[in-house]
Amino acid sequence: MKFTLEKDITFERAVERMFEILGNSKIMALASSVNDYVMVRNVSCLFYDDKIYFKTDKNFRKTKQLMENPQVAMCWNGIQVEGIALNKGLVVDEPGHRFEEGYKKYLWESYNKYSHTDTEILIEVTPKYVEIWDTSEDGMAFQLFLDFDKQEVEVKQYD
Repeated sequence: MKFTLEKDITFERAVERMFEILGNSKIMALASSVNDYVMVRNVSCLFYDDKIYFKTDKNFRKTKQLMENPQVAMCWNGIQVEGIALNKGLVVDEPGHRFEEGYKKYLWESYNKYSHTDTEILIEVTPKYVEIWDTSEDGMAFQLFLDFDKQEVEVKQYD
């Protein structure tokens, strides 16, 4: 994988680039934990407003786990996100229906198979800390560490 981000990157540009790499939708691994019991599963995600969104059934084990401990980690390819999950209520009740429309557009098969309007809730993940593995234009591997609380990015070359 070769993202080729610039080595001297601002926090704002790093966040922008992260969401450019993720695009409109991805299947991401979601890890959550309660009482030291860790679970991981794939979720179909959309990205907008500098956040990650996915839907899930309010009766699933993962949902109960997220409500008890909203700290999550998500991963796709060379991007790992640590963040806080928030239940935004039923998908069909989202103002503007942005998630529903995006899900239809980018993840139609999943939308068509797994839409239950009375039990599907929208989960919003706010990134807190992100690690991106990347390669420079000259082929050097490095990592970007984005701290959303401090609004800082650190670049570390991997040798």
